[in-house]
Amino acid sequence: MSVVRLRHAALITLGLMASTAMAQTPATSVKIGVLSDMSSLYADTSGPGSVVAARLAVEDFNAAAKGMKVEVVGGDHQNKADVGASIVRQWYDQDSVDVIVDIPNSAVALAVGEISRDKNKVMLNSGAGTSDLTGPKCSPNTIHWSYDTWMLANGTGKAIVKQGGDSWFFMTTDYAFGHSLERDTMAVVTKEGGKILGNVRIPLNTQDFSSFLLQAQSSKSKVIGLANAGGDFTNSVKQAAEFGITRGGQKLAGLLVDISDVHSLGLQTAQGLTYTESWYWDMNDDTRAFAKRFAAQNGGKYPGKIHAGVYSSVIHYLKAVEALKAKADGVAVVKKMKDTPTDDKLFGKGVVRADGRKTHPVYLVEIKTPAESKYAYDYYKIMATIPADEAFRPLKDGNCPLVN
Repeated sequence: MSVVRLRHAALITLGLMASTAMAQTPATSVKIGVLSDMSSLYADTSGPGSVVAARLAVEDFNAAAKGMKVEVVGGDHQNKADVGASIVRQWYDQDSVDVIVDIPNSAVALAVGEISRDKNKVMLNSGAGTSDLTGPKCSPNTIHWSYDTWMLANGTGKAIVKQGGDSWFFMTTDYAFGHSLERDTMAVVTKEGGKILGNVRIPLNTQDFSSFLLQAQSSKSKVIGLANAGGDFTNSVKQAAEFGITRGGQKLAGLLVDISDVHSLGLQTAQGLTYTESWYWDMNDDTRAFAKRFAAQNGGKYPGKIHAGVYSSVIHYLKAVEALKAKADGVAVVKKMKDTPTDDKLFGKGVVRADGRKTHPVYLVEIKTPAESKYAYDYYKIMATIPADEAFRPLKDGNCPLVN
């Protein structure tokens, strides 16, 4: 055989090998980093359950059948912005992570948002609450799912003032989330004609709330606004019960409550609490089916709004990557997510606005009494549905630089 023919045969062989390799190798590989609080006060509301939610999303998207290889990794930010930033830099620079999801703790989320923008990656936040993420700190690389402090304040604050709770004292966790929630709720209360009688700032992950509760009690306010979450919320409610605060006539307003908090408190303690919720597992057949699958992989614990947000945001992200057939350009992926209406079995149909805010209806709920609850995690009565166009801050009012 001549040298020319040998070369031609070799080229054909190499071409066949390359074609086989391409057939065996997914066209797009994606690595998802679930950055969460895995061991402290937000571990039940997000934590390991958020890893479960991300993996269920990948499973339901059927990535492998679509020529995509998707990997999910988890990390514990320990509620420290510097720790979270360090993990994310390593994930982006060394571990080929493309998108960060969850991120409970607003200080961590604000830091991760800036890094994601610098690296042109994607941040899908469902865990942090600060409305600044779609306000002055909005980014073309960030989408905010599930809830935010403006939504919580607008729903709960307005409802309680209309019920006669027109004087407030705030117990506020002392970092970005608490400050944002207090600010947004104060604005609603005063707009509705209520008065602010005072506030106290409390370190994150506090165990003893006695001195702060005494300040709230002595204010004689009709409402004590709990601008905290997770373990801080449940501890403050339990200790308020020990002090007999509600028996004395003051009302506790839970400004961010998760179903895991209600489960921890028990209905005997939590009954009657009114607050704004963005997702509930017992809404329809799809949400119930998801909850049962989730609980089976999460030690029997049912999902809350943050877990649902992780699931839905990952589904929508993977749809965008599939449509673009690329994931390297974070801005392009987020733009595609904004251009494509959201539609999934947990939140239903919706949109992602120019400021990165995912919108959907939210609900004013009341915690059932023990007698009203008929089965596991049957905790909420839906008192009102707030339409998507009313639930979140108007686009024009956020001061987001992305909004013309």
